[in-house]
Amino acid sequence: MKPLETALRHALAYLDQRDDTRVGATATFEELRERFAVQLPSDGVDADRVIDDLVAATRDGLHASSGGRFFAWVIGGTLPAAIAADWLTSVWDQNAPHFSTSPAAAVCEEVSGAWLKDVLRLPEDASFALVTGSQMAHVTCLAAARHSFLGDVEANGLYGARPIRILSSDQRHGSIDRALRFLGLGTSHMEFLDMDPDALERALRDRDEPAIVLLQAGDINTGAFDDFTTLIPIAKRYGAWVHVDGAFGLWAAASSKYAHLLEGADAADSWVTDGHKWLNVPFDCAYAFVANRDAHYGSMSHRASYLTHDAVARDAGDWTPEWSRRARAFPTYAALRSLGRNGLADLIERCCRHAYDIVTRIGELPGAEVLAVPIINQGLLRFGDRTDDVIAAINATGEAFFSGTTWRGQRAMRVSVVSWKTTDEDVDRVVDAVANVLRR
Repeated sequence: MKPLETALRHALAYLDQRDDTRVGATATFEELRERFAVQLPSDGVDADRVIDDLVAATRDGLHASSGGRFFAWVIGGTLPAAIAADWLTSVWDQNAPHFSTSPAAAVCEEVSGAWLKDVLRLPEDASFALVTGSQMAHVTCLAAARHSFLGDVEANGLYGARPIRILSSDQRHGSIDRALRFLGLGTSHMEFLDMDPDALERALRDRDEPAIVLLQAGDINTGAFDDFTTLIPIAKRYGAWVHVDGAFGLWAAASSKYAHLLEGADAADSWVTDGHKWLNVPFDCAYAFVANRDAHYGSMSHRASYLTHDAVARDAGDWTPEWSRRARAFPTYAALRSLGRNGLADLIERCCRHAYDIVTRIGELPGAEVLAVPIINQGLLRFGDRTDDVIAAINATGEAFFSGTTWRGQRAMRVSVVSWKTTDEDVDRVVDAVANVLRR
């Protein structure tokens, strides 16, 4: 099929030049709109030409986020095996809610889930779901928590139900708030604590309401981890559900060097992490894990006469919010198998080393200040009252791409290293680029 050959040619050209191209997009909104907003034709256009035109329209409008010098937000690269498997996922075009709709996808997902629990050091008997991102993984896990506290809320609704308290630090990710909104739990029921033992004990003591305790495995700004060995037993003593947001930090468990940061986390009730972050599979892919299989199943499963369920095989639709769903287990399987245990650990440790080097080396430059030395792969830098201007100037060089944040009342540049492509040479190029900007 000629369009696929054309797409392959463009894809290989893109991958071949991404190490040398500008990291950040430069096309303006107006330029991109002019290219894309052509008149919809009455008659179809040749598919091969459509692909050529699509690629032309994206010119200078794509970030090289899968390369080695993109450090904004937390956007991972893409492993070659995962890209290839994702292409095949599109070609095979399987709908993957049940074994009946795609036997191969169902078994691949079952195996991938077992591998994920193994490398992440989670309970072997925990249930799991493959979803689009941590946003929907939070929804999945917190729906299970809601079910465990309120019973068959899926049938009865929240009418007259007891409110559920949500205990969190003020550094939680915004996707938590959105999940509470989606589930009808309400952000007004959130209570913010310093996540230390005394504060958690005081918050839970002498209260009868059910509670969900939200803990962090890798803070979005600093990569910090909560003290799971101390906090989880306290929460459990009062019957609280403990949910761990490990969108990227949960992957530290795959490295013997960093696994200690997650000591005690396996005693939680649910966990979330992204595949499109540190596993370096294409967007969109994330994983939800729940210790209470019955609560997970009760919150998600559904039966109907037009569905075909298997008596033995796992039907993914019983554990996920979607029925129509991409067979995202194929890229996950390919990524894990291509890396192996040692390769995954090396990927984690390399990213952590590069993040440390970028932050500390830039921090030594005149005009730069280190706000947070990386614990794992996230760090913060500041450039006085010029921080946002410096970020923009660095990005304008095309040598690197960073994003900003506000942390403890100060503007900062986030350094997020999650790509398998980042090398020592990339670190040198980035430090040199920042040094040149600061000399201006």
